[in-house]
Amino acid sequence: MNAVIIAVLIMLALSLLRINVVIALVTGALIGGVVGGLGLATTIDTFTSGLGGNATVALSYALLGAFAVALSKTGLPDALVNLAVKLVGKNGETKKKTFSKVLLLIVILAISIMSQNVIPVHIAFIPILIPPLLKVLNELEIDRRLTATVITFGLTAPYILLPVGFGAIFHDILQTNVEESGLQVALSDIPVAMLLPVSGMLVGLLIAIFFSYKNSRKYEQKEVAGKEDVQYSRNSITFAIIAVITSLTVQVLLTEVVGVQGMIYGSLAGILVLYLSRTMKYSETDVILSNGMRMMAFIGFVMIAASGFAQVLRETGHIESLVTTSANWIGGNQLVGALAMLLVGLLITMGIGSSFSTIPIIAAIFVPLCIQLGFSPMATLAIVGAAAALGDAGSPSSDSTLGPTSGLNADGQHNHIWDTCVPTFLHYNIPLIVFGCIAALVL
Repeated sequence: MNAVIIAVLIMLALSLLRINVVIALVTGALIGGVVGGLGLATTIDTFTSGLGGNATVALSYALLGAFAVALSKTGLPDALVNLAVKLVGKNGETKKKTFSKVLLLIVILAISIMSQNVIPVHIAFIPILIPPLLKVLNELEIDRRLTATVITFGLTAPYILLPVGFGAIFHDILQTNVEESGLQVALSDIPVAMLLPVSGMLVGLLIAIFFSYKNSRKYEQKEVAGKEDVQYSRNSITFAIIAVITSLTVQVLLTEVVGVQGMIYGSLAGILVLYLSRTMKYSETDVILSNGMRMMAFIGFVMIAASGFAQVLRETGHIESLVTTSANWIGGNQLVGALAMLLVGLLITMGIGSSFSTIPIIAAIFVPLCIQLGFSPMATLAIVGAAAALGDAGSPSSDSTLGPTSGLNADGQHNHIWDTCVPTFLHYNIPLIVFGCIAALVL
């Protein structure tokens, strides 16, 4: 039995049984490594050595959480919530409830999309914006599964389709690995190739909005942990805005100009602005920053554990054998070939939790296979790109699902697996497979 399949299935089964995702990842990696022939000692050593792979990401999220809590003390989130309440009306009283729901969801979707390109901060906006809005979401009785689905669409669809921000990174990785695997393609071809798969995600979003989660869902009005009413002033709001702009500027300059990961120093720059402006009291600094880091610690630990999990899967060598075995099943049937490659990509990305990391794993074998089956270069791009993107929405260890959960579960009423991962898996991965197959056959 293939070790990758066993490890991923164990991880997913434990997660669905509401076992902590970190424990599920560690257990899946341990069993997968032993089944893959590494032996107990080598598996543990491989898992441990792989933990550092996402250490930078984990530290980034910890500092983002600290910055988010520090910003909450300035009153900026409270001001945003008050503005939202004025727009939609408390309890939806001043305007029709349906219009209020649509308006709020459009705002959340727009910010999610912009976090990937216009202001490339990824999930950094979630702990700042979503927890203060939970009261409004509750009063409008918006199903949080819908909100999670909306946010995840905004976090994933833009980078898959658009060659800007995080999309520029995804498209560059895709082009580079496809070319290294023997097929010359242009960057300008990728958005065209990915248009149909992303259209499938859009269909999934519309289904979630108009069918799956259209009904109201009641939640208790609970205080968000560590959240209290904050008295804000024009001065505190001004410095909060300056801190946000400074943080974003540093992130963009370091990431886009210097070419290094700028999330850590962007967060640090924002914290320093609040600290030096005395908007954040010196006596409260340690408590505020510690609370913020604690808020995002779950994501950090999951990402670290996922890195070790991925390292074990790679070391077994069973990823390559899984792809090779799938190729033997295909024969010369293009439809079966496209479907098999997409399903293998789904399995790998669900385990690793990163579409960016999946591309190098699958491209080396998928590209020659696509050429052998007679797929066009555009169809090959669609297959490899969609196969890598599959699982990013729905994976328990993906930041595209961990991010929404971190905000929506601030009051303890949103389950990561059943309220984020399952809804996003159903509404995005299934359409991606269907539309990915269509793209493979028509491009």
